Order: sequence, then C-alpha cells, then structure tokens
Amino acid sequence: MSHVTDLPIWAAALVCLLLLAGSAMTLIGALGLLKLDSFYSRLHAPTLAASGGVLLISLASMICFAVLQSRWIFHEVLIVSFVVLTTPVTLMMLGQSALYRDRFEGEHDVPSKPSGEPVDPDLDNGADV
Repeated sequence: MSHVTDLPIWAAALVCLLLLAGSAMTLIGALGLLKLDSFYSRLHAPTLAASGGVLLISLASMICFAVLQSRWIFHEVLIVSFVVLTTPVTLMMLGQSALYRDRFEGEHDVPSKPSGEPVDPDLDNGADV
C-alpha cells in the first residue's frame, strides 16, 4: 500500500497543484512542437516547457517525500540541475547546427553572417556559427 493517504491536506493540495501545473506546461510545450511552423520556433517551446515542467513536477515530489518520509531531496535536486544545465545547451547546439546547415544550403529566411567573417564554408571551421 501507499503512504500517500498519510499526507496532510495542505501538502496534498500543493502537490496536486504543482503536478497539474507542471503537466500542463509540458503539454503546452509538446503542442508547441507540433503546431509551430519553423524549426527555429519549434526549438523554444519544448525546451522552455521541459525545463519548467520538470522543475514543477520535481518540486511536487520534493514536497511530497519531504513531508511523508522526512528524507533529503537529493535525487530531485540532481534531476532539476541536470535538466536545467543540459536543456539550454542542447537548444543552442541544435540551433547552431541548423543555422550552419541553412547558411550552407543558401536558405533565404536565415540571417547572414556578420561582416568580417568568412562566407566560404571551406574557410569556416564551424566553431563560430
């Protein structure tokens, strides 16, 4: 059996609100991934929503298990720190590689390189894209 029935009503209400908010934020990010039109706009919705959703869901878990078992919240802190550190890095790497690919293919809807930088892809090593 579960010990969730031993959770005080104030903690249960707070945990439910945080779980619903985190789930809604994650769902909005998933819908943004499906509905937005360009690759660059599709990058932002899931990454921002994933970070926020994981933060709220982990906060609900922290409150629930801190009240129930009086245990440390080390696992949730690790999850939040890894997601908050890796999600923006992944966003930047995907965005930079897509921008490099679009510039290399000559797409018209991407910004050109700033002046003073090489335009020839043979001269560019890809590190500053």
